[in-house]
Amino acid sequence: MKNCRKIISAALAVALAVVFTAGCGKTSSAPAKKSGKGAAKKVTFCLDWTPNTNHTGIYVAKKLGYYKDAGIDVKIVQPPEDGAATMCASGKAQFAVEAQDTMAAALDSDAPLGISAVAAIIQHNTSGIMSRKGDGIDRPKGLSGKTYSTWESPIELAMIRNVVNGDGGNYKSIKKIPNNITDEPAALKAKQTDAIWVFQGWGGINAKVENVPVDFWRFADINKVMDYYTPVIIANNDFLKKDPETAKAFLKATQKGYEYAIKHPDEAAKILIAGDDTGSLKGSEKLVTESQEWMAKQYAKDADYWGQIDPKRWNAFYKWLYQNKLSKTDLTGKGYNTKYLSK
Repeated sequence: MKNCRKIISAALAVALAVVFTAGCGKTSSAPAKKSGKGAAKKVTFCLDWTPNTNHTGIYVAKKLGYYKDAGIDVKIVQPPEDGAATMCASGKAQFAVEAQDTMAAALDSDAPLGISAVAAIIQHNTSGIMSRKGDGIDRPKGLSGKTYSTWESPIELAMIRNVVNGDGGNYKSIKKIPNNITDEPAALKAKQTDAIWVFQGWGGINAKVENVPVDFWRFADINKVMDYYTPVIIANNDFLKKDPETAKAFLKATQKGYEYAIKHPDEAAKILIAGDDTGSLKGSEKLVTESQEWMAKQYAKDADYWGQIDPKRWNAFYKWLYQNKLSKTDLTGKGYNTKYLSK
């Protein structure tokens, strides 16, 4: 199965940097307007990838009428080639799915994109390195001398270097090959690569479903500063300012959708599968169901409520980027807004 977001992270970072240096930080966003008296306000929500269990709460809120009850008509769309953040910043979508690491490129510019993270979809960074079981890559230094599939993202590679060298390994000895993998367990089994970056709730669960024995370790368990927010829901800044009540209503209904998914993962999985109009989940019902069971425990783990963003943890990662020369500017305090969602 596709690796929800990371497959396109490097391309997205490049696209954002190129597209928005020409002043595209300005948006054409306008408040979602009523089409008539008593009519629902129209909101466009852009996914970051084809539907998966990161998105379940959105589909639940739509199917169970939470958005309708809030006076909102939500349209869920796929991202354009230049990414969901681009679509959101342009005003063609009021909300979208992104991640704190790939957002850095959008914010670290003379003309930063007008977007802000307004809710954390899950509370912890569950991504890490997956490898064939018994190959000795059950800890970071084990990557030394092995083949790793990379998106060639500066942040991605800096994180790999940090944990490998910090564990006594040799980052320079890693053989890096392009990552064009869509089914991570199958690629490992076929020995197309030795190691690949996956999200535990999808790639990790898929290894179990496909019965491929693997080793896996999380970045957040190795270096706490890497426990950044991924994925998040972002919003267009102009929209937030011009129509805060709709923004709050949308996020409250979305929160309700994820709370349902936490309490009723099996039912939520069925709603996601039924709501997928891309056909990408066809034949993957077992993966979706088992992923949803796992994700239900992650959405609000260690948080006071679903969607909570801890400024200290957000800022710690961006400070680390700046200190390691992965951003030109100190992004501390930038890129998030906690005013629109509460318990």
